[in-house]
Amino acid sequence: MPQIQVVPATAGGALDAAEEAVDLLLDTGGRAPSDILVLTTGEQHPWATHELSFGESSYWAQQDAREDVFFAGASAVARAQSRPVVVVAVNGGEDDLARVLPLARERASALLIVCGDVDRVNAVLGAGV
Repeated sequence: MPQIQVVPATAGGALDAAEEAVDLLLDTGGRAPSDILVLTTGEQHPWATHELSFGESSYWAQQDAREDVFFAGASAVARAQSRPVVVVAVNGGEDDLARVLPLARERASALLIVCGDVDRVNAVLGAGV
């Protein structure tokens, strides 16, 4: 069971909060880029949108290569591979939280960071997270 951290953020600020969390993990947390999966519940992260423009097969091949942080939309959480750290940006799509957060927790072997509305996240993952 991974450690869980909730970072308070609005839907509009969740992506920035997730990127800050990733930067901290890389700069001071001793994590390699290949340790981190970032999921978005609303709009795709710009990196994912850009990479998907080259086709799904090359996009998913980057996940398989495990050379860098991988960004995916929450709709693809079932296809996302487990990594030590999963960061979830709750940047919309709150109706999917009850489905997405338990799957994100399964994908995280060491740490799950959720950037979003604390009360909503706690309601899904269990109070007092």
